[in-house]
Formats: sequence, structure tokens, C-alpha cells
Amino acid sequence: MTRLLTQPVAEATGHAAQLFAAIKGAVGMVPNAYAAIGSNSPLALEAALNLDGALRKSSLSAQDIEVIKLAVSQDAGCDYCLAAHTLAGRKAKLSGEAMIALRKGEATGDARVDALAAFAHRLVQSSGTVPEEVVAAVRAAGVTDAQVVDTLLAIASITFTNLFNRVNDTVLDFPPAPAA
Repeated sequence: MTRLLTQPVAEATGHAAQLFAAIKGAVGMVPNAYAAIGSNSPLALEAALNLDGALRKSSLSAQDIEVIKLAVSQDAGCDYCLAAHTLAGRKAKLSGEAMIALRKGEATGDARVDALAAFAHRLVQSSGTVPEEVVAAVRAAGVTDAQVVDTLLAIASITFTNLFNRVNDTVLDFPPAPAA
């Protein structure tokens, strides 16, 4: 059971109703996380959607974004985001085996993808200045400086939804992610 207010999508009014209509038009449903965020703060939902919209225009591929979001969601322990991004990862052509390996910080056989996941894991598991060798390792795998910056944007995006879902205990409306 969720902890924060979540009004039925059909009962939303004003800005929340507009956002929900746009989401439903784009994906055919309003995921529980978006319904709960928008019920409490349409502004926060709009910002999250805009951030994800910017990411789709970034230097990262859809697959790169899902690699990052899976790695960060694993470290955060967000079951909701793991479920949602496992589904999105499949759409981005990531295999189930690769997604589990990336979440666990294990090699997939794709050095660039592995380096991107390792970079994301390192950033969210540490504090302070990131050692130069961490940045050098992701660059050596073919990640550009623009992609490094866009990785930070992807981490910011998924961190918000991870935190929200952990506070709210959002009910899954996607198949659960396999255990890693």
C-alpha cells in the first residue's frame, strides 16, 4: 500500500490532469509512480518528464540510458524502477542476462556498456571527488565527455524516481525485475 496521496487518474484536475492525459496518450497508461508523483506535485512530475525528454535528445542512446538507470536503481534498491527499467531495457535491446550482469557490476562482454554501468555504480556508491582513474576508465571505453555529462543527468533523473518510490512504496504495475 502506498504511503503518499495517490488520487485516481480519472479524478485528477488542472495541471495534473493535463500531464496524465499526455502520459496516457504517449504510453497508453499512467504508471503508478507518475500517478502518485502528479497527485502530490504536478510540478515535480512535469520536471521529471522534462528531464527524461531532455535525456532522449542527449548524446546517450536509449540503451545507454537504461544501462545507467538499471545500475543506479539496483544500488538504490528501488524495486519499482528496476521493474520499469527492465521492461524499458528489453525495448532498448538489452538481454535479460546483460541487465542482470550490469545491475551486479559484472561483465557483459560489451566493454563500453560495462564501463558505463561501472561508472554509474561508482558515482552513486561514493562521495567526494571522483578519482581521475574512474573518469579515465569510462573515457578509455569510448564514452565521450558529453556522454559523461549526460550520464550525470540520467543519474539525477533516476535518483528522483528511486527516492520517490522508496518513500511512497509504489505498487508495481510492471512485471517485477528478476533477482540480481
